[in-house]
Amino acid sequence: MRNNIVHIGAGELNYEIRGIVTIAQKLQRLGVKITWENIGDPVAKGETLPDWIKSIVHDIVQQDSSYAYCPTKGLDHTREYIAALNNSRGGAQISANDVLFFNGTGDAITKIYGILRREARVIGPSPAYSTHSSSEASHAGLSPITYKLDPENNWYPDVDDLRNKIKYNNSISGILIINPDNPTGAVYPRDILEEMVALAQKYDLFIICDEIYHNIVYNNRVNVPLSLVIDDVCAISLKGISKEIPWPGSRCGWMEIYNSGKDPCFDKYIESILNAKMVEVCSTTLPQTAIPKIMQHPKYRSYLREKNAFYEQVSNLAYEILSPLKDLIIVNRTNGAFYMSIVFRDGVLKPDQRLPIQNSMIEEFLEGLVRNVSLDYRFVYYLLASTGICVVPLSSFCSDLPGFRVTLLEKDLDIFHTTFQTIKESIELYVSSC
Repeated sequence: MRNNIVHIGAGELNYEIRGIVTIAQKLQRLGVKITWENIGDPVAKGETLPDWIKSIVHDIVQQDSSYAYCPTKGLDHTREYIAALNNSRGGAQISANDVLFFNGTGDAITKIYGILRREARVIGPSPAYSTHSSSEASHAGLSPITYKLDPENNWYPDVDDLRNKIKYNNSISGILIINPDNPTGAVYPRDILEEMVALAQKYDLFIICDEIYHNIVYNNRVNVPLSLVIDDVCAISLKGISKEIPWPGSRCGWMEIYNSGKDPCFDKYIESILNAKMVEVCSTTLPQTAIPKIMQHPKYRSYLREKNAFYEQVSNLAYEILSPLKDLIIVNRTNGAFYMSIVFRDGVLKPDQRLPIQNSMIEEFLEGLVRNVSLDYRFVYYLLASTGICVVPLSSFCSDLPGFRVTLLEKDLDIFHTTFQTIKESIELYVSSC
């Protein structure tokens, strides 16, 4: 090219959750039957939507207005409903003008970081959800700045680590919180959230809180919305319908803005995000129309309770299967979202460990894959080639902890049990192979 057309942050864009699919597909062509445990799509894993939700969508599809543009911020009546829903909980109060729709929360995330001044950094959790860490790093053209989530303490944020990094890095302008968390399944207690808000208050930072899983909580945990603890700190909460309804193909998520009008710099930043949306004209109309109808339906709350009861059942089953390996791995009982992150203890993984591969072509392909990769990638590739179970290396979540993330979405309990039992046996076999 005449000039270098590559953005300085292009190398920071990666999404191993989907990246590993290419490898799995090659193994599939070589005869490996794949069990897809890499991506959080409940529908792909067998969840069926109830007829009453399909009926609502069917009725909306018959309306010509559902095929039209909507206002740039989103449908007025839906934004008014969301604002009223937030305000009914107490805490920070918002108006419909503080609600902005996007083509999924992924779209919102890329806008949030893409509009930021390049020198302004947002510190996020590690392990991190890749869309956040990659987008933030790409906007800056630098590696992500992270604070630790502690696997020895229920995956809760290490607030001391966060405090020190904020104190000694003046470029940090915001804090990212993901609660309930992806990839760990942790649900943060109120006191930790209050400490994080207090840090933002002290150092004049804003907060981004990804709350896409805020209604997927179980094991007697209670999710504390950011709006209840935010006080006068400027903040953005991200929510959507892709996980709880679930309707990931709708690409419909939104931003709730807390404490607008408190800081002119923050207000100008939010205005720039809105202006970027105006260039796109609008977000998806049909699912926005459906949101109030679905969430106000008399069956919706019981529907959520049933879903959470299932996630509680499988989270405990997964923990019971894997917890006997506590000398080899750190495993926590998940309490929110539908993921589990497993960490190998120090020194457990070694570069010459392996799992049995029966097919010589698969073995040859695998040997090419595992050269010069991190130890958790090596385990994940061997697990995939040997058993067909496709999980994601934990080091791909912007983490120096070796391990992997697996989903809790499989609806067939026999398959679920077999999958986790196979993972357990594979860990034992892999570790003992040298």
